[in-house]
Parts: sequence; structure tokens; C-alpha cells
Amino acid sequence: NKFHYKYLNIKYLLANAYFLFLLILELIPQISSLSWITTGFALIVVLSITGVKDAIDDINRHKCDRQVNNRKVDVLMDGQLKNEKWMNVQVGDIVKLGNNEFVTVTSERNSFKGTLTVNGERYALDNDKVLLRGCTLRNTEWCFGLVIFGGPDSKLIQNSGKSMFKRTSIDHLTNILVLCIFGFLASMCSILTIGNAIWERNEGSVFTMFLPREPGIDAPLASFLIFWSYVIVLNALIPSSLYVSVEFIRLGNSFFIDWDRKMYYPKNDTPAQARTTTLNEELGQIKYIFSDKTGTLTQNIMTFNKCSINGKAYGEQVDFSWNNLADPKYNFHDHSLVEMVRSGNPETQEFFRLLSLCHTVMTHRQGELSYQAQSPDEGALVTAARNFGFVFRSRTPETITVVEMGRQVIYELLAILDFNNMRKRMSVIVRSPEGKLTLYCKGADTVIFERLHPSCNKLMEVTTDHLNEYAGDGLRTLVLAYKDLNENYMIDWKQRHHEASVAMEGREEKLDELYEEIEKDMMLLGATAVEDKLQDGVPQTIEQLAKADIKIWVLTGDKQETAENIGYSCNMLREEMKDVFVVSANTAEGVKEDPHPQGARPPLWEPLHYGVLTDDLTPIPSSLHHQAFALEKNLRLELLRTACMCQTVICCRVTPLQKAQVVQLVKKYKQAVTLAIGDGANDVSMIKAAHIGVGISGQEGMQAVLSSDYSFAQFRYLQRLLLVHGRWSYIRMCKFLGYFFYKNFTFTLVQFWYAFFCGFSAQTVYDEWFITFYNMVYTALPVLGMCLFDQDVNDRWSLQHPELYAPGQKNQYFNKKAFVSYLIHGCYCSLIIFFIPWASMNDAVRNDGKDIVSHPSFAFLLQTCLLAVVHTQLCVDTYYWTAVNHFFVLLSTIGYFAISVTMYSNGMFYVFTSSFPLIGAARNTLNQPIVWLTIFLTFLLCILPVVAIRFIFIQLRPTINDKVRYKMRTEELPGPAPRHLLRRRSTRSGYAFSHSQGYGDLVTSRKFLMKRSTKRAPLFTQTDSSIFQNQPQHYRTIAEEAEESQSHKL
Repeated sequence: NKFHYKYLNIKYLLANAYFLFLLILELIPQISSLSWITTGFALIVVLSITGVKDAIDDINRHKCDRQVNNRKVDVLMDGQLKNEKWMNVQVGDIVKLGNNEFVTVTSERNSFKGTLTVNGERYALDNDKVLLRGCTLRNTEWCFGLVIFGGPDSKLIQNSGKSMFKRTSIDHLTNILVLCIFGFLASMCSILTIGNAIWERNEGSVFTMFLPREPGIDAPLASFLIFWSYVIVLNALIPSSLYVSVEFIRLGNSFFIDWDRKMYYPKNDTPAQARTTTLNEELGQIKYIFSDKTGTLTQNIMTFNKCSINGKAYGEQVDFSWNNLADPKYNFHDHSLVEMVRSGNPETQEFFRLLSLCHTVMTHRQGELSYQAQSPDEGALVTAARNFGFVFRSRTPETITVVEMGRQVIYELLAILDFNNMRKRMSVIVRSPEGKLTLYCKGADTVIFERLHPSCNKLMEVTTDHLNEYAGDGLRTLVLAYKDLNENYMIDWKQRHHEASVAMEGREEKLDELYEEIEKDMMLLGATAVEDKLQDGVPQTIEQLAKADIKIWVLTGDKQETAENIGYSCNMLREEMKDVFVVSANTAEGVKEDPHPQGARPPLWEPLHYGVLTDDLTPIPSSLHHQAFALEKNLRLELLRTACMCQTVICCRVTPLQKAQVVQLVKKYKQAVTLAIGDGANDVSMIKAAHIGVGISGQEGMQAVLSSDYSFAQFRYLQRLLLVHGRWSYIRMCKFLGYFFYKNFTFTLVQFWYAFFCGFSAQTVYDEWFITFYNMVYTALPVLGMCLFDQDVNDRWSLQHPELYAPGQKNQYFNKKAFVSYLIHGCYCSLIIFFIPWASMNDAVRNDGKDIVSHPSFAFLLQTCLLAVVHTQLCVDTYYWTAVNHFFVLLSTIGYFAISVTMYSNGMFYVFTSSFPLIGAARNTLNQPIVWLTIFLTFLLCILPVVAIRFIFIQLRPTINDKVRYKMRTEELPGPAPRHLLRRRSTRSGYAFSHSQGYGDLVTSRKFLMKRSTKRAPLFTQTDSSIFQNQPQHYRTIAEEAEESQSHKL
């Protein structure tokens, strides 16, 4: 987004401005002792790479913008339809949309009410007649619409939340450390400037006879110029290649996510995708995960599993081969129910007749009969009726056609009493061909039972027992009832219904009164149980993430019972928890007075939505009212403190905005890295609010994916994204920064020590070309190789031991303390690298009695010792060696000697005499045995203490990484642990639907249904491969292995 783009530009602008300033200083003869090429070469390379990367990003960004803005739509202008681009559509235009076309703009965001008069007849207008931007027109050949809102005023953009630039915690820390390095650089330059002033006063005057000062430059001015000279000499403390190298590493790790075939979902031909390249290491530091439920944890595909009809429960395997119109993909588990239907049992047939009539499903035929339902629940129930012989075939605004046990029956549709969150039920009123008027109703048990005839009390008790059993299995339940109506009453009721539907004032209240009037004294038929299956591997993934000490909060729009059942199904709520405490009051005072399960309230207790908590209590918020109370300004911190004491938090009935508010609350006050994952447009604001946003490409479109930082097809891939790629990326970035600072501290501090031996004259100890190539050529490839391919343990052991993830959450691998240790290490190595060669070469002579040491030979020796030490340190830091790592290290080492020998050769002197005057310095230096002894001694004194300290710490205070690496070398990876299925406690799901408003009015409107199905060809056609099967992996932890070994011993 534009904020990200601006921040990166500012960051690079400041860094590049600093190096441009250095370049200008190097062009001033009175200041610089180095050629401008030392900084100019690096600056040109960095700017070129950055420019190419930014250009690619700009091109892709504008390409996406053009793709959306240049979509075409028919606009009615001057009585004719003209094809216009989306960008040219304005408020007030009338547009024509066709089937499967995107809705161009968004209509009214708030409550909308009105009437439309056609040929003297009034029709009701409300929010159901509004098409929102981002939707796709389905099952309708065409429609005309008036543009009410567009662009940033559309509901899609308003609900998407602000686009915020996301930076990693390592970015924040690095920026702080860079400022500290600036201070450190200024301090060193100040010390050397003071040293220069003292030396000039005590010693410099002796040399003025044959080295006179330049005219107009006295001692104070000379010291001032020396300060800036040392800024140039010591500028390698902050190398220009730092930010570019970071971007390369992030880009490489992003490609590894894109290429991971274990995160590829062959069923939908969907690979994992890193949609950003700047947040990879943040994946290794996640502390809180905020997840949607439907479509994220579940498949959002419902199946009709069990039912209760007239007091008898059904649910065993059934063969539907007797029914030619049955759905071949449908399975049910009870032969006795089929026999009841086929034998003509009136209660059973009425049960399935209700399911075939009481819905808003649309049909579509393209080769075979298929259904389009507003919710998966409705589709599952209508499919069940179809398989049991009551086949919904088609509908018009006035009729419903059903094939009942092979006989076509056309019912007249008189009214649809639609579902909403307050009613928690829906009804249809139909007239059979025989003229019988019947109201069919389905809904939550709590609302249906209140409206039953007193004669149903005994049947209601039996059905209640069945509902409890179904809810204990985590199924979503509905209760079915019917009522026979009188013809005269129906005529009067329908007239009053029409008057209420077109009323401009109190329309909803008048309709609710009519619905309440007719939906009473109904007769109970039974109950349905529908399963929203979890995605493969969800319980195991949540278990693994919990072992990694990651807190998982589920934020869902579903009701409390449904959320609680899913909590047990996906292993978030477990039987070993002492209690599940639910706050269910509708006012702040009521919430405050809700009793504590243990009879006492902890000091943190306030009127909080999440409930009272102790160590093992899990709060489950139960209504939108409580969420509003908890997110009030004076209760936010208490909400956070209380909720964070829980093992698990499940928020029910939350709006998209409230999801984002909960995420922002934790993000702001806990100072922890957050991740939000969802699959629908209602999750976009939450995804944008979190540090990391993950989109699942599922049943609810691509809006969540388009707003996310990472995307894949299944929730179970999240454990691999975090525990493998996230952890590796974090470790690699920490290693890179630590090593990068270490090698530059070592390089620069050698210059600092040399200043005390050259009269603080800003003379460089290194050759100018070595200064130019040190970061860009000699040390660039080895560190990139390590930070792209290094693994402390492989992916299987990373998943086997989720506790390896904990150090990243605590910032243990790179922090201020670690930075100081790198500074101390660099200081120590610089002392060894400078003083050991200085001492050994000070009085050394060649075989012919001439002095070995000269400035070129001494510089070459220091350079060789430096590269030998930093390359060996990199080898010590590397855990996982690949052919690329070996090649990069060898190439850099051989390249250094080849370049050095070439630069000091006769040929370079003859061609570029002024640039390469030091003939034979490298060759003559390497011919001396004492030089090789000095290199070996320097290398030994720098590396041996590091190896010794690490050995001692591994023996005395091994980390979890050390333990697992040792285990990986000595043991084989254990097989998957057996899964023990736990019986969940009984919690009834009161209503299966999770949507807020039905489409009854749309069904009774005059639209013709049509749908075209498209299917993308799979990437892999071999279905027996492990990639295609893509089964979740289960691993045992160290604790589970210990328990298992103990049981074997017993």
C-alpha cells in the first residue's frame, strides 16, 4: 500500500542521503584521505538495485489498479446503454449488470427504506434491494441499478479499515540500533579528533618544517577537518549494503513460502503465497492468533447427519440407490428412516416435505440438478430432503415445485416469513394442490418450543433429549414445526401483511407483530442435526500452536453454543479445564452481577464481557451487547487483563469492526506480535489491523486474500508457516544482523586502533579497493548463503518440537543485549587482528636481511587476517551446509586472492599506473613463512575462544535448540502419536444459521435463475502422490514421549 511505499522510500532516502553526504565529503581534498570511488561504487550499486525493485513494485501496483479501474460496465446515458470503465461511473448513474458480473459500486451503507410504485401498485424497498460493491450477480440474467455510493464511500472500502504500513519488530530495533551506531561513530570520531589535537600540539610542530600546514588552516580548524575525515574512514560501521541485503533475504524467504509444496492444496490448485516480502521474520515471533471460525476452522460445507422425527432418533448408514434423483455425494446413516419414508409414514413425510418447502434455495440445472443456497445449512437440509424422496425442483415468485416420492406437486407460495437474528426462525405459508393451507417453520429450539401447542409437551421433552445428544457431538440443530391455517383468516392476514410491508413508519415492528400472531400453537415435527466439518488437521494444528505458547482467540459472528461446540471440536476447549464460564447478561449491571463459578471474584473482576478467570477457566463471550460494554474506553484494559489470563478466548456475535478493535487492543497494550486469519470480507478489517494478516482462499471469495500478507487454502498450513518458515526466517534474519554488525565492527575498529599509530592523521590502514569491495564483494555472498539456507533443525523436527518457537516470541536471538555482545566480540577480534600482525611484523626481516614490513604489505596482511577470521566465524555460525554455501565461501575466498594479486600485478601498473602503483605487494608478502604463521595465529586467537565458550554453554546451559539438535543427530524422528478422541460435554446449538438476514423477499421477486460453473484444472493430476493427498502430520512432543516410555516400562 501507499503507506508502506512511502515509509520504505523515506527509510532508503535517509540512508542514501547519509551516503551521499559521505560522497560529497570525499570530494573535498582537505578532508578526505580516500577516493570517492569507495563510497560512490557502493552507492551506485545500492541505488540501482533499489530502483529496479521499486520499479517492479510500482509496475505491479499500477497493473492491479488498472485491472480494477478499467473493468467495463453498461451505463444508461441519453436513453442508450454505453460501455464505460469503472473509473468513469458516478453517483446517480444507472448501470446494467449481467449474470456473473462484479457489482461496480456500493449502495446505501445505513438503514434504507422506501417504496416503488409501478402501474399504481406499491412495492417495498429496503436494504435487501441494495447490491454492494464486491458482490457478484448470480442466478440472474440482468438487472438495472442506481448508483448511490462509489469509490471510498462504498461499504466495501468503509468496512475494510485503514491500510496501515506494517513493520517488523526487528525493523524497529534495527532503526534504534542504527541511531546508536551513529552515536558510537560520533564518539569515536570525537576521541580521535581530541587525539589529533593533542598530537599536533606535542608532536606535530616537529614536522611542520618539511610538512607545512596549508595556508589559512590552523590547529583548531585542522582538528575540525580531521573529525569529518574520520567520519569518512569509519563510515563502514553503517554499510550502505545493509538494507539491500535485508530485502534480498526477505525476498528469498518469501520465495521459499511460495515454493513449499507441503503448503499446496491440490483440490483447489491453490499454493501458498507470500503477498509481502517485508514481514517474514515476524512470522517467527507470533504470540496471539485471532481466527475466524466459519470457513477458516471449518470447511463451511454442511452435512445432514442425524434427525429426530416424532420422538424417534435416526442416524446410521443408508443406501440411496433406490432413488434416481438422489445426490451421489450424500451419505446418511440409518436404514430405518428410509423404510419409514417409503412406507408412507405421515409424520416422516411431513418432516421432509417441510425441508423441501421451507427455505430460500434456488435451483440450477446444467447437466444435473444443483442447489444455490444462501447458507450451507439450508443447502444441506434441502439436499437431505431430496435424497429421502422429496426433491425440490424449481420455484417462481408464486410457486414451489417438488417431486414427492416420484410424483410432481406444485405448491402455491403465499408468504415467506424470513429469518433474522431476532426471530431466529423462518416460515413459509403454502397452499397444496388440494387447497390445504399450511405454515411450515424451522428455527432455534428456544424460540420454536415457546410457540408450540400445549399438546406437544411430551414430544418436546423427548426431542430435547435428542437435541442435547446432538449438541454434545458438536452438531448444529434446528427444530421443525407446522400449523394448518384457515382460508378466511389467511385472506385477512395477507392483506394486513401487504399494508405493513409498504408502510414508511414502523415497518419492521408491524411485520414482527404479524409474524408473532401467526407463528403460534404450532405442532412439533422433530429436529435436524447438521455437521459443519472441521478442516483436516485443525485440532492437531491448534494443539501444536498451543504447545508453541501461542494464544489463540476465535472471533466469530456465530452464536455462543455453536462457537462453544467448535471450541471442543477443534481442541481449544478441553475436558481437563475446570469450567467454561459464560457471561450472558444484556446490560453492564447484569454482566457485573453475573456469579463467579467458584463463589468469589478475583481482584480483576469488572463488568467484562469475557467472564471471571482463573488459571484454567476459559471465557466465552455470548452476545454483541457484552462486546460493546467490554470495548468501552473505561473497560478496555480490564478486558485485556482478564482475557489474557485465559487459556482460550472465544468471542461470539462480533461484528467486523469489533474484530479489528479486539486485535488493536491486544496489539497496543500487550506489545506482542499478533496474527489474524480469516476467509471472508468480514475478516478484512481484522486482517489489516494485525501485525500479520493471513487470508484463506475458500468459499467466501477472495477479499480476505487480497487484503492479506500471506495466503493459503487450509488452516492446517498455518503451523508450517509459523513453526517452520516463520522460525527459520526469524533465525536467519537475526543471524544476518548479528554477523553483519560483527564483521563491520571488526573491520572498522581495526582502523580505530591504527589511528593511534599514525598520528591521528585519518590515514587508512586498508587498501582503498579493499574498502570498496569488503561489503559488496568479499563478504556479501557467504552471508547471503547462510541467511537464505540455514536451518538449526529441519522442518520435521521443527514441527515435532513446537517449543523451539518460544525464543522468537521472547526476542532472544537478536536484542540490545545481543547487539552489545556483537560489539564486544568485534572489538576483541579487531584488537587481535591489528596487534598480532603489528607485533609479529614490527621487527621482522626477510631471508636477505631486508625489512618485510611496509604499509602495503602490512595492509595486505591485515586484510587477509580479517577475511580469514570473518569467513571462519560465518562457518562456525552456519548449522546447515548446502552446495551453495560451500560455493559462496570458496568463491569469496578465492576471489579475494585473485583480485588482490591482480591489482598488485605488473600488468595493472602498466595500464593504470596512478591507480595501482603497489607492484608485487601481495605476491612478496605471501612468500614469507612468518606471514602465514601470523594469519594462523590471528585466526586461532579469534575463533578458539568462541568455540570454547559455545562448548561450555552447551554442556552447562543447553538451550532447547541445542537439545533438539543433539537429539536429531542421535535419534530417528518418532512416528505420529495416537490420537485419543475425547467426548465433548453437551452444549446445545440453538440455531444452525449464522447469517443475519434471509433472502425471502428476493425469492418472491421476479428473477430468473441461471449459473455457470467453472473449474480450474488441477496443477497435479497424479492423485496417489503424497502432495495430492496432503494429509496433516502429527508429532509427539518430548513430554508425550516420556509418558509413553513410562507406560511401556510399566
